[in-house]
Amino acid sequence: MKRTSRDIRTANRYEVLRQIIAASPTSRQELAAATGLSLATVATLVGELLDLRMITEVGFEDSAGGRPRGLVAVNASGGALIGVDIAETYVHVELFDLGLNVLARAEEDVRPGESLPEQVVGHVAAAVGSVVTQAGIEGARVLGVGVSVPGQVDRATGTSEYAPNWDWHDVPLLELLTEHIAYPLYLDNPLRASAVAELWFGAARGSGDAVVVNLGTGVGAGLVLGGGLHRGVSNSAGEWGHTTIVLDGRLCRCGRHGCVEAYVGASGIMLTLRELSADSALLHPEDQTATIDALARGVRGRDPVALKALRDTVRYLGAGIADLVNLFNPEVVVLSSWVAAALGDPLVTEVRAAVARHALPRPMAATRIVLSPIPTDPVCLGAATFALEGALQSVGQRQAKRTAAPARSRTAPPS
Repeated sequence: MKRTSRDIRTANRYEVLRQIIAASPTSRQELAAATGLSLATVATLVGELLDLRMITEVGFEDSAGGRPRGLVAVNASGGALIGVDIAETYVHVELFDLGLNVLARAEEDVRPGESLPEQVVGHVAAAVGSVVTQAGIEGARVLGVGVSVPGQVDRATGTSEYAPNWDWHDVPLLELLTEHIAYPLYLDNPLRASAVAELWFGAARGSGDAVVVNLGTGVGAGLVLGGGLHRGVSNSAGEWGHTTIVLDGRLCRCGRHGCVEAYVGASGIMLTLRELSADSALLHPEDQTATIDALARGVRGRDPVALKALRDTVRYLGAGIADLVNLFNPEVVVLSSWVAAALGDPLVTEVRAAVARHALPRPMAATRIVLSPIPTDPVCLGAATFALEGALQSVGQRQAKRTAAPARSRTAPPS
């Protein structure tokens, strides 16, 4: 889609604000260098953000004899953002100030059999209400709510087009949420959310090319290419979890056989454990989180079954990540989401060795493989940035309408 001058201006405003959030306080000159925009353009955009009270002047930097440079910083109290991480087993919600510092958290368990859209919406509404109450803020200060839901989503219509783990098809999720939540809502999926979180605050910060591998109930890869988020033509890029790694292999929840997710997602790991030792104490048949936690403890305690399960899992995971390394030649591969966090450093050590066995030497030599360093929920953090992006787009649209109104009146026929 061809971008208009308004789209470009909104994107530039968003990029300037992103740099201010990441490096407060900073000068207009430093912003121009970081964004590649002209100093005049940056000065105009900074002026707009000051008018919106999203940033504030904070004095001058020390001068070495030249003219002192004025500094700006994010106005943390200038608004609030909410990020929603809808997963197969939980709904996690965090409320942030404009500096993207967490002010409140809430979580709702999604139990087996609670996957109807109305049930999930109820959990989201309850958790959003909880964080607003905890933070003690006025509703008018909430600039928006970013909602991440697994699977294929249509950002423009707010539709969950296909969520294989729940068998959702064309669910008007934002429309349903609007009945319970009065704030502006913005939809995307966890692959994009976690990639943006790493790009802004995590292991991909400063990287032009990165892959963020989400390891949870579902599996996928968020892509940062050329310094920006890569969505693909239909916002479907990154569905690496549903690429085939074993011909005619295990049945995946998407209905196909041999997908990466069927071997390295939480349910795939549980199946591997079951195949190794059906009566293992590590297995909690109805509880993915308890099983992965038990597996992590077993690995740390050198339990033979736990170690074998980890190595069998990494055998597939390493081959799959090697494909990503060969395809995208990233500077960094970030292991993210709750399964990666639970298994921690032992997982990273095994993955590095496995990827090295499969990837080509040249791209492998240029790639770091690390755990996500983000201390909060990366998906909530990334989802909150979608709300911020949406708020800035809304500002741009309002400005365009105000500018266009006189033009329409001049050309209107006489009454």
